[in-house]
Amino acid sequence: QVKIGVNGFVIARESEKEAQAVLREIIDNANPDAVKGFQHEVKNAGSASPEGEGNWAKSSFEDLVQYNDGFKTNLIGTPQQIAERIIALKQSGVNLLLLAFLHFQEEVEFFGREVIPRVRELEKQSQPAIAHVVPEALKY
Repeated sequence: QVKIGVNGFVIARESEKEAQAVLREIIDNANPDAVKGFQHEVKNAGSASPEGEGNWAKSSFEDLVQYNDGFKTNLIGTPQQIAERIIALKQSGVNLLLLAFLHFQEEVEFFGREVIPRVRELEKQSQPAIAHVVPEALKY
């Protein structure tokens, strides 16, 4: 079985507006020279890849503020929105999330308390649907 992992930067807040404001603040406070330097280096390295552009070729300045393109996973919003996005990633084949947080200790605690239980509940809700679909798919 192929294993697929993605980098994600989590900004979980009580409201989507608050989460988006934190994202904007992170981007606004980024060091432009550091981000542009990183952008230059990854594009340089990408030119040696088989396709000639590498993973970060289409990444914007905003994407590269979080060096692993972690904002692109869109784990930014309310706990429910993030849980739904995690389930969507899982359903698309992702089975490993490498997560980063702005204020690690506080935010990991909030993530564990508010997001993980929602993910587990959504997984339970999707189990019966999966159980009915798989046997039908195996008939062909």
